[in-house]
Parts: sequence; C-alpha cells; structure tokens
Amino acid sequence: MIGVLAIAALLLGSMSSPALASEGGGGLINLDKSLFVQAINFGLLLAILVKLLYKPLMTKMEERTQAIRKSLEEAQAARAEAQREREEHAGRLQAAYSEAQAIRATALKEAAEEQRKLVEGARTEAARLVESARNEMAQDGRRARQELRQEVADLATSVAERLIRKSLRDEDHRRIVQDAIAQVDKVN
Repeated sequence: MIGVLAIAALLLGSMSSPALASEGGGGLINLDKSLFVQAINFGLLLAILVKLLYKPLMTKMEERTQAIRKSLEEAQAARAEAQREREEHAGRLQAAYSEAQAIRATALKEAAEEQRKLVEGARTEAARLVESARNEMAQDGRRARQELRQEVADLATSVAERLIRKSLRDEDHRRIVQDAIAQVDKVN
C-alpha cells in the first residue's frame, strides 16, 4: 500500500497542473492548498478502493487459491487411491492366477494318481484272470489225466477180464498189467 501511495505522489508531482501553467509559475510542485486537498482526496479514494475492491478481490483470490489447492490435493489423493486399488487388483489377480495354477497342478496330480490306480487295477485283474485260467487249465489237465487213468484202468480191467476168460497163464497176466501201467505212466 505504501508503494502505491509513493507512486501516486510521484505522478502527481511530475505533472504540472494547467492552472499553474497559465499563471506562469513553472515548477514541478506548487505548494498551495489545492495540492494538499488533492493529496487527501487521492488518499481517501485509494483507501476506499483498497477497502471496497482490493481486499474483496484478494479474499476471492485467496479463496480461489485454496479451492485449487484443495482440488489438487483431492486429485492427488484420488490418484494415490487409484494406484493403491490398481496394485490391490494386481495382487488379487496374481493370487487368483497362483490359486488356479495350484488347482490345475492338484487336478493333474489327482488325474495321474487315478490313472496309475486304474492301470494297476487292470494289471491286477489281468494277472488274476491269467492265474485263474492257469488254475482252470491245470484242473482240466488233472481231470483229463484222471479220466484217462480211469479209462486206462477200465480198459485194463476189460483186457484182464478177456485174458482171464481165455485162461492165460499167470506170467501173461502180469506182463499185460505191467504194460497197461507203463502206458498210463507215459500218458501222464
């Protein structure tokens, strides 16, 4: 404010008033009553303008500055919040990806284990079927040998009966029975 008053006084002093120029006095500043009245009027006008225009203008400018500062702070806070949310979402996405990978790995492991169990079960079943077939074949072989022995025995008995009927000697009977037994042993 003092700077404004100093500039105003300098301007007033440098201007020569038209009334003084017509009287023939030629100085820069004429010290008469009108100069003081003009200085007082200028000071009052300046005080009124400062009071009515300058202070409200400065108040409005300060309010505007505060509003802009507040908007900038809010924008900064919103930017920080958006960055935090972006990082949080990225973390969630990474966690979901990791969880999906873990689920996939678990599923693959379970599938491999199930496949291994199925293959093992099939092998066990095949081995059981092969063993069962072998046992059945062995039983069939034993049964066939038993039947063959029975037939040989029946045949031997019938041969012996025929021979006995023909009255063979004892030695002939023994030789026939031994031949029949030897044949049965060869079959087995």
